[in-house]
Amino acid sequence: MTVERMCQLVGVSRAGYYRRLAERAPQEEEMVVRAAIQEIAVKHRRHYGRRRITQELRNGGMVVNHKRVGRLMREDNLLAIRQRRFGVTTNSKHELEVYLNIAARLELTGINQLWVADITYIRLQGEFVFLAIILDRFSRCAVGWALDRSLSIRITLAALKQAIAKRQPPPGLVHHSDRGIQYAAREYVELLQEHEMIPSMSRPANPYDNAACERFMKTLKEEEVDGRQYRDLEDLEFHLGEFIERYYNQQRLHSALGYQTPEAFERSLASAEGAVLAPRLSFPRHGEIYRSDGGQDS
Repeated sequence: MTVERMCQLVGVSRAGYYRRLAERAPQEEEMVVRAAIQEIAVKHRRHYGRRRITQELRNGGMVVNHKRVGRLMREDNLLAIRQRRFGVTTNSKHELEVYLNIAARLELTGINQLWVADITYIRLQGEFVFLAIILDRFSRCAVGWALDRSLSIRITLAALKQAIAKRQPPPGLVHHSDRGIQYAAREYVELLQEHEMIPSMSRPANPYDNAACERFMKTLKEEEVDGRQYRDLEDLEFHLGEFIERYYNQQRLHSALGYQTPEAFERSLASAEGAVLAPRLSFPRHGEIYRSDGGQDS
C-alpha cells in the first residue's frame, strides 16, 4: 500500500506523516527521501536538477528544501547531466517578403495568442535530418512538429498543419519565426493567411527574439538526443514523439509555469474563472516627442 493511500485511510496529510517520520526515525526518513530522489532522477533520465526534483518531492508531500536535495544528489552521484550546445539552420538570404516583429510587443494573457516556430538538425549515424517545432509561447506546450531529411518547405508546412489540426486556433493568432526561407515561402504564408494568422519574424541575426524555441531545442538535445543512438529515421521519430508528446508536454515541470507541466498549466487556465483577455500590444515611448503639461520635455 502506498504512503498516499495509507494517509487517506487514517485521515492524515502526507506532509504530516513525513514530518513525524523525520522526528521519530530520522535515518529511515533519510532513506525514504533518497529513494524518492533516485526514482525521480531515473524517471527523468538524470536531466532534472535539484529544484525540479525538490518540487516533485513537495508535490508528493515531502517536506524538503533544495539545499538538502542537492546534497543528497551529490552524495548519490545523481547531479543533472549537462551537454554541449548545437548549431543553427537558418537561411535568411532570400528575396521573399519578411514581416515586422510583432511578437516582441505582445503581452500575452492566454494560450493560442502567440505561436513560435523553429528548426534544428539531428545527426544520425549516416545522415543529418531536421526537426521543425511549433510551441504555444504562453504555455510552452509543443503544438506541432515534423521530421524530415530535407530542409524544404515541406517540413515547416507539416508542423504547421499538425498544430492547426490539434489546436484549431482563433483568428488573430500571431505566428513568430526567424526569417528563414522555410517560413517566408509563399505556401507557408498562404496557409497562415488562410487561417487568419498574423506572421511575425525575428530581427536579422538575433536568436534571442525566439528564445522560447531556442530553449526547447536545447532541452531536446540535452535530455533526449545527445548520448542516444537511433537505428534510423523511424526510430528517431518514435522516440521524439515519446519525448515531445508524453514527456515534455505531460511530465516535465517548467519553472516558468510555477513548476507545472505545459498540459497541466493549460488545464488550470481552462478551469480558472473569467474570460481570457486578448493579448495587448506595447510600444516604446520616445522622450523627445512626449511633453509634460508645462511644455517641457518629459
